[in-house]
Amino acid sequence: MSRIVVLDYGSGNLRSAERALRRVGADVTVTADPQLALDADGLVVPGVGAFAACMRGLRGVGGPRIIERRLAGGRPVLGICVGMQVLFDLGVEWGERTEGCAQWPGMVERLKADVLPHMGWNTVRVPAGSALFSGIDADERFYFVHSFGVRRWEMEESEVLRPPLVTWSHHGEDFVAAVENGPLAATQFHPEKSGDAGAAVLRNWLRDVVG
Repeated sequence: MSRIVVLDYGSGNLRSAERALRRVGADVTVTADPQLALDADGLVVPGVGAFAACMRGLRGVGGPRIIERRLAGGRPVLGICVGMQVLFDLGVEWGERTEGCAQWPGMVERLKADVLPHMGWNTVRVPAGSALFSGIDADERFYFVHSFGVRRWEMEESEVLRPPLVTWSHHGEDFVAAVENGPLAATQFHPEKSGDAGAAVLRNWLRDVVG
């Protein structure tokens, strides 16, 4: 059974994520302990609320360094919702600019849509070769709750040997719904709130954690 840590840094649907991971077969611990986070087979970084508040909490438990060290060793990390957003270079909310973990280039900003927040079920456009969405029907819907997102993917394919796989969704405009990049994966939607489709995403991630 995979040992998974859900990182507790004062933000996120910790217990919802814990229950969803347990349902798909993981041994889950919710903790802020850096050594447990480093030693786990997989690390989940959840997040809800404001980008700046999440980054303050994450820095408070050494989260950026934990993520960096895990990825340097090829050890899986999954970001969820704002836990995905903080993996990018920068977040801009209500005029406040906050540096993120800078694992991916790009900026989190307010979506251009008539209705915000984007709340409810939506489809996604999955690239060929996705492991996270393996076996999931193209018309499946996932649960989103957000007003901010990554509106442009800023990494050129020529910059890396194996460019990340980027999944998109649409609410007023296109935005990044998920990214798969070696040991680092993330979703803007909440898999723990997305029913059977979300469970399938978590199960697929756990399969890769096991290797």
